[in-house]
Amino acid sequence: MDHNLITVDELAGKLNVHKSWVYARTRQTGPSAIPRVRLGKYVRFEWEKVKDWIERQNAE
Repeated sequence: MDHNLITVDELAGKLNVHKSWVYARTRQTGPSAIPRVRLGKYVRFEWEKVKDWIERQNAE
């Protein structure tokens, strides 16, 4: 399985939102939190998991 991780900048660009919006979502916890991978002080995202998360958010 290939896990291509993307940065906050890349995710913000794909979602057409500000980086601050993405960072705010990374501080949330629980099942509604945006899926992320922490690598020390860095935060990365798997685009496929984020797309699934968006679909779940729209279904609620």
